[in-house]
Amino acid sequence: MIYVLLAACCSVLVSVLLKLARRYDVDVAQAITWNYLAAAILCAGLLKPPLASLQQAGAPWLPLLGLAVVLPSLFLVLATSVRVAGIVRTDIAQRLSLLLSLAAAFLLFGEVANPLKLAGLALGLLAVLGIVWRTEAGPAAPGEHAWLPLLTVWVGFAVVDVMLKQIAAAGTPFAASLQVSFVLAFLGMALWQGVRVLRGQVSLRGKNLAAGLLLGAINFGNILFYVQAHRALPGQPAVVFASMNIGVVVLGTLVGVVGFGERLSVLNRVAIGAAIVAIGLIALTR
Repeated sequence: MIYVLLAACCSVLVSVLLKLARRYDVDVAQAITWNYLAAAILCAGLLKPPLASLQQAGAPWLPLLGLAVVLPSLFLVLATSVRVAGIVRTDIAQRLSLLLSLAAAFLLFGEVANPLKLAGLALGLLAVLGIVWRTEAGPAAPGEHAWLPLLTVWVGFAVVDVMLKQIAAAGTPFAASLQVSFVLAFLGMALWQGVRVLRGQVSLRGKNLAAGLLLGAINFGNILFYVQAHRALPGQPAVVFASMNIGVVVLGTLVGVVGFGERLSVLNRVAIGAAIVAIGLIALTR
């Protein structure tokens, strides 16, 4: 289970780095750009993706290109959500995206619903409402609304999951899809940063490069350790799935509340408990 713990820690650390970006005057867009360079290099070196599969007829280039656009866009929204809604609620919204992925599995991939899955889906949807709803003042600045980035994170990660399933259904290995997506995302983000620099909006700074490379290493570590967890427990995918998601919820809550003093309403706390139960119910059916 050490791989699950490491994967969960990396997932929460990504949110922590995004939370600290403004404090240390790090340009998030530049950091996210360099993050994809680091992730692409690590993916090529550690996973050794079989890129020959992408030269075959029927290679899923459309969802791959979509993934290359959605991933960095979602990363930018994730940074906004961490800033205005906090680590706790953002990490839980990210993990509860599995509800939409589950709904997509019913509608698009022919997965059969059963009472446990439906119960987990219903409870999870209530948890999402409890996480998004906030009546008291939070970390958001005047004029900023936390519910919008939270919902975008929730929907966005489900869209990524659906795209990955479409790519896998086409026979493309997971590592190859990651490699291509990381490279294309880096090229697109690098082009945008070049435009920003030429317009005088920003300047390239070493601290952004360093932050981005660290972010990329941790972001890729999350993926690598999660894959290693499944390899270490090949007959227990439900255990890995539940442990990872519940681990992120618990760790994210501890880090957000204890480390950053984030405040949670009674409804938020109830929703966190409901989210953990929902994840457990869904895991029982995997």
